[in-house]
Amino acid sequence: MTDIYKLINQLSESENQLSSTQFIAPCVRGGKVKTQILGLVYTFAPQPNNFEGWGIFKPINQKTAEVLEEAILPEIAEYLQQFKSCRLRLAYKLRLKTWLAYPINEGDFKQRFGRVKPVVVHLVTEGVSFQQITVRWDGSNFWFEELDRRDDLITVENLQKALKELVEPQALRFAGLTPEMRTVYDLVIQQTDEFSQQYRDERRLKKALKQGGGELQTFEDRGDYWTVEWTTSEGEFHSSAISKSDLTVLGAGICLSGYDRNFDLQSLVGVVEGRENE
Repeated sequence: MTDIYKLINQLSESENQLSSTQFIAPCVRGGKVKTQILGLVYTFAPQPNNFEGWGIFKPINQKTAEVLEEAILPEIAEYLQQFKSCRLRLAYKLRLKTWLAYPINEGDFKQRFGRVKPVVVHLVTEGVSFQQITVRWDGSNFWFEELDRRDDLITVENLQKALKELVEPQALRFAGLTPEMRTVYDLVIQQTDEFSQQYRDERRLKKALKQGGGELQTFEDRGDYWTVEWTTSEGEFHSSAISKSDLTVLGAGICLSGYDRNFDLQSLVGVVEGRENE
């Protein structure tokens, strides 16, 4: 019974303190904020409900807390100090101040957080794709702390240049390149319109050639068709004009006596392979 009375007194004391409490907390748009009073965790809907950022809150009741003002940097820094820190590289913005990022050191991240994966970081107030940041993990969410002063700006420039030139991930080459950087680059290009279409086209051509026994080398967009450079299983090189709509052969690159359009890319490989074996 003593424990029950103790709990009741604790709840009563906690609720008495609630109305006079002010607390700092991070808040994403549409989310809620939490604070702890005498060991009890309270969750509130912010008022206004579209607030996003670091705020100083005061409970209106047990369900709602008013934003009194935005927190200042020293207050934010002090709040974040209580949580474990890690370093990530920004990939792309998901919405407003929320970004997807990736660990700069997979081994360290796995040891500290269990498994390696892209993570969502909230309240990112500065930075662009490929920049390195420090974040804090509160047990549920990663919160942006600051740009990482140890970041190599040349690395960022190299990645941004490669993106602008539509360099494929496997073709990335520069001093200091790490597997983690290549992964971040791959995450970014998946969200880049030009790359997204190029990747779909590449997968389509690779699949057709592989089914026929060939291998894609490169391809070039020619409007309604591609110029596809490919090799047979024996390594013989060919260049063919292939329709985008249905992969019909427009120009085989070998003599088919005017019957080029009777074949698609997959069947063309078989024809060429057959000629090689004659």
